[in-house]
Amino acid sequence: MIGSIINGKELTSENTMPIHNPYSGEKIDDIALATEQELNEAIDDSYKAFHDTMKKMPAHERADILRKTADLLEERTEEFAQTVVKEAGKPISASRGEVHRAIQVLRFAYEKAKDITGEVIPMDAAVGGNGRMGFAKRDPLGVVAAITPFNFPLNLSLHKLAPALAAGNAVIFKPAEKTPISAYKLTKLFHEAGLPESALNLVMGTGKEVGDPLVKHDKIHKISFTGSLPVGRSIKESAGFKKVTLELGSNSPNIIFSDADLDQAVKSLVTGAFAFSGQVCISAQRIYVQKEVYDQFLKEYVSLTESLKVGDPAEEGTDVGPMINEKEAERAKQWIDDAAEKGATIAAGGERNGAILKPTIMTDVDENMKVIAEEVFAPIVSIIPFDTEEEAVRFSNNSIYGLQAGVFTKDINRAFRVAEKLEMGGVWINEISTYRQDNIPYGGVKKSGFGREGVKYAIEDMTELKFIGVKLEQ
Repeated sequence: MIGSIINGKELTSENTMPIHNPYSGEKIDDIALATEQELNEAIDDSYKAFHDTMKKMPAHERADILRKTADLLEERTEEFAQTVVKEAGKPISASRGEVHRAIQVLRFAYEKAKDITGEVIPMDAAVGGNGRMGFAKRDPLGVVAAITPFNFPLNLSLHKLAPALAAGNAVIFKPAEKTPISAYKLTKLFHEAGLPESALNLVMGTGKEVGDPLVKHDKIHKISFTGSLPVGRSIKESAGFKKVTLELGSNSPNIIFSDADLDQAVKSLVTGAFAFSGQVCISAQRIYVQKEVYDQFLKEYVSLTESLKVGDPAEEGTDVGPMINEKEAERAKQWIDDAAEKGATIAAGGERNGAILKPTIMTDVDENMKVIAEEVFAPIVSIIPFDTEEEAVRFSNNSIYGLQAGVFTKDINRAFRVAEKLEMGGVWINEISTYRQDNIPYGGVKKSGFGREGVKYAIEDMTELKFIGVKLEQ
């Protein structure tokens, strides 16, 4: 059994929740669920740690802790990768890739911790400003609540933890209930690297028992959440005057013009649609293909999709493993069946076996069907023909979401023209919507949320600008 870690001490409880391997259904472990009282103790502990320790810790010491954490994680790459396979069902190759990205996030944060700068304000630019000097500096906020999802239990957690600690904050870490083992091991890794134990408290519990009071607590200064739109909306309503970053998902469009490199587009978009069974916020969910090349694209796309190896995520070479649980696979299969009943065609896949849903390609879809109107978060992609550039942009923007998109064309003028018109937080040219680097500003518009991650940009959101002015003697 594993439990919450508060001030370095692991909690136990008779109130437990099992953790299951998504592929085999086998119980991996139990988690001891924290109570609201224990959450309050953790917040008080972190609040004290911020004022007594983190706020005063020199930047070079924070940087050293992040560097040591990265080094320790690198040494234990295979251990952490196997953990992600077991609790998330992510194929082993992708799990190793996630660990490597997590190491990179820590190293970005290590570098940035020593480069949190302010500016000198030209006070004499204003009438009456002569004889004054002004400075703007960045101060840490206090206690950051990091509420993380199951699909990238290491990397998305570190996109919250690493910038928060680099900036000098303390953190309350609430991981997804489906993937708590990665969070547990990661917390211990930070402590082993020399982070003061109370600067990072791990609280494991249900949204109702600890999530809601965490969001509302007066000693929490910032909430960073990645997850569903309904939960994100509730957090925004409950947070009051706290700073909030929300990453709430998407149904990412990818536009293929007739002059695109089709071979490259097909290969990359098979990965973009079906990596980790489509359980990626920027997964390629809608692919719009110009009519001149639609038939060719579809034929090649179906062929490559059907060649993917589906099965045990622990086996080398597996491309697609299970969804996070059978319930989610059932929900996704129902969306496929609903679309088919309304006239859509299943061009490939569509079969379910337990938690495994075969990579599915839908055609003849209507804009009101769930498979394109909502976030499917499953290995399902819809391929839709279009005539003109204007039509492709209109189709792409016809969504409540706006996280990331991909545009494939050899016409650089059209590429930038379309990128400007797309209502997205980010647009890739000749790259899939699913691609993310850990040093770019990442976040959405519309109901995909607000605020930006990416270490530099997260640090800006996890600090507060303070102005200090001096009137000099004349």
